[in-house]
Amino acid sequence: MSEQSATVASIGLSVGYYGDDVTGSVDVLLQFARHGVRGRLFIGTPPRAALREASETSAVIGIAGIARSLAPDPLDAEVRPALEALHDLQPGIVQYKACSTADSSPSVGSLGRVIEIARDVFGERTVPVLFAQPDFGRYTVFGHHFAAEGGVVHRLDRQPTMSQHPSTPMDDSDLVAHLSRQTRLPVGGLPLTGYGSADDLAAAIDSSTDTAVVLDALDDAHLALIGEAMTQLATERHPLFAIGSGGLSRALALGHAPVPLSAEPAPPGPVLAISGSRSPQTRRQLDAAAAAGWAVLPLSPDPALHTRVIGSLREGRSVALSSADAPAFAGATDVLADIAAATTAVARAALAAGATARLIICGGDTSSRVVRTLGIASVSIAANPGTNVVVLRAHSDDAAVDGVELLLKGGQVGDDDLFESIRVGNGRLVG
Repeated sequence: MSEQSATVASIGLSVGYYGDDVTGSVDVLLQFARHGVRGRLFIGTPPRAALREASETSAVIGIAGIARSLAPDPLDAEVRPALEALHDLQPGIVQYKACSTADSSPSVGSLGRVIEIARDVFGERTVPVLFAQPDFGRYTVFGHHFAAEGGVVHRLDRQPTMSQHPSTPMDDSDLVAHLSRQTRLPVGGLPLTGYGSADDLAAAIDSSTDTAVVLDALDDAHLALIGEAMTQLATERHPLFAIGSGGLSRALALGHAPVPLSAEPAPPGPVLAISGSRSPQTRRQLDAAAAAGWAVLPLSPDPALHTRVIGSLREGRSVALSSADAPAFAGATDVLADIAAATTAVARAALAAGATARLIICGGDTSSRVVRTLGIASVSIAANPGTNVVVLRAHSDDAAVDGVELLLKGGQVGDDDLFESIRVGNGRLVG
């Protein structure tokens, strides 16, 4: 038995998951890797044979998708085949990984529609829903969700970023109400005052007459209890389907001892960062990069930009491109698609020229689209320089892309000096 197979056998944990964007999908890999559970993340739904082969050596199998940015019908076409493929692997648990701020609406990234699809695929068992992720400043109490920003914890509908989100602005912190607007199926909640034991919680979930139940959590003790309850409900013949953030993944992994991570120097050379995010935190990171000497320029589809970027990188200067207030996208019919196309084009040009081997892509939706169009088949963890910051190694048939290191950053992730920290390799840790 190989070392990896021995690890899987000793843990006995089997989880399949679909992530509604790539950055969130990576967070799941990290949560399990910190507890010695190695996983494999595919970009898009691969052939069934590839999933089966990966499941022989990995306890966690993921599919990174783009459902968070899709309307209900395209979402169905995206998610249903992925969930069917994961169901056929017969893991104990299948997680739909959603953002820890519950990004969704009836018309965009509908989690209500996901619940309906899951009912078709997995049967009529109650779906546990957990968005709390305490180590990332996300908490749920009596069904109301809270999210930190700038060191301050806000009720979700008052959190500066999510209350003004361009695609899915949050106007209600009550997750039961939020999800109920997205489906006609009944959604309820199980408050933490009823979490007497994992046995009790498992029984409450199993006996609920609601199609889905929102779970509370304030700390790792709550997560561990939830993870134990869900593990009790998991069976190979009838996988338990659940929706949640990286906190749900952490809940499932907490039953296993943390595994120390080892240090490794960062590869040399400049970094290319491209931002499709309009988050204030990403803006602060761009400003900090400029102060550190990076060339910070507006993103554009103009090939002349490619030449300028490649020239700066070859001179050893790191470059950051921002779509925020970029004139090239003013008035565009499909801004997200245009930004993703421009991001892919300049990244591909820089990689093909050999001008950089490290990319930072900001924005969950942008990242999801770019990794697909760059021809990346799968990714593995290369480094963990911060709490929820993960550097990936790309695996691809394209020699210019294979082996490239990627940081796929959600809008609110990372300290202000993140870009420069990645460039110099500060705090670089790998499993």
